[in-house]
Amino acid sequence: MTTITSSQPVSKLKQLPLLRLAFRPFFLLAALFSILSLLVWLGFWHGNILLRPYGGLVFWHQHEMLFGFAAAVIGGFLLTAVRNWTGLPSLSGGPLLGLLVLWLLGRVLMAFPMGLSGWLLLAVDLAFLPVVAIVMARLVIRAKRWRNLIFIPVLLLFATANLAMHLGVMQGDAELIRQAAYLAVLLITLMMTVVGGRVIAMFTANRLGRPKPDPIPWLEGVTLVSTAGVVLLQTAIMLGATIAAPLMGGVMLLAALANTVRMARWGGLHSWREPLLWGLHGSYACIPLGLIMWCLALMGLMRVELAVHALTIGGIGTMMLAMMARVSLGHTGRPIRTLPGVGVALGLMLLAALLRSPVLAIFPQMTHWTYTLSIIFWCVAYAIFVVHYTWPLMQARVDGQDG
Repeated sequence: MTTITSSQPVSKLKQLPLLRLAFRPFFLLAALFSILSLLVWLGFWHGNILLRPYGGLVFWHQHEMLFGFAAAVIGGFLLTAVRNWTGLPSLSGGPLLGLLVLWLLGRVLMAFPMGLSGWLLLAVDLAFLPVVAIVMARLVIRAKRWRNLIFIPVLLLFATANLAMHLGVMQGDAELIRQAAYLAVLLITLMMTVVGGRVIAMFTANRLGRPKPDPIPWLEGVTLVSTAGVVLLQTAIMLGATIAAPLMGGVMLLAALANTVRMARWGGLHSWREPLLWGLHGSYACIPLGLIMWCLALMGLMRVELAVHALTIGGIGTMMLAMMARVSLGHTGRPIRTLPGVGVALGLMLLAALLRSPVLAIFPQMTHWTYTLSIIFWCVAYAIFVVHYTWPLMQARVDGQDG
């Protein structure tokens, strides 16, 4: 007679390929969620109310692309990368399933609030990012990999921006919602600056057989400090402080210039034959583009939301797609190569960013078509990812290793 112990269900969960590492479920569900949420937004833009979410559809679109889609990709990436950084086992099996359910519950309640208290929705939705931060912090501290502690305060401040957006809805404070959303975008931009600086030059040099340029310490310092400075100033604005536009614009311009010089040293011009490379370089280029456009907006020359979408579609959306495509191959033991259509997907994302930001800034009368096309391009791009990667993400590594 077989004795059933409480550890058996846990071990069975851990054996499921989808629950072996965080990138598997979160990359897949984030891609699907972005498609579904943007189709709802497209319907709304064309006059169809397909959903009555918490806070209304405009708030829901802003919030869910940041704290639904982007937070899932960030959580999946960091909880996978921390295993490599520390050499310690990361979240898997039952605990990973619990985190996944927490994220899913937040998405369901934000879309279908069912008359529940705003405080309950806040508590459920807010919990995800602090849990990711705690798991990361425990592993980083245990392994004494101190350089990776930078992500912990960034994640917690990201959660604070989420809290502020919820409080803005509950208090009817549209300005607080807006400034908190801006902070979230700039925090993700800071994370892209940190991660991009670590991997893009290395990926490019390894793939093209070129020497990797040595980082210039002062340039790295100026880039990171100025980008972090933008985040700190925006945090102060969200908290109600008055920051002079020339000060914010000056720090943004410095961050844009530093990121441009830094990126120019990575050999992006030699990567034109490799979509997984030029997708990363193109997405990183949208960081200085968005920051320069934001400077122009502070001067009253364009709307801030145009700059925001240069960062969100061109920077965040494109970099996440390129990184997910690469990480999903490497961590499932498959050769890192551009699968059919992935180059098209990355090109569509960059085109969507150009249409939604610089083109719309120059031709504001094309608003209807640029909104529609940018949404469709995003959905097609991420659908290509889903088609190619659903099966590999749900299957064991082809080399038989754990992960």
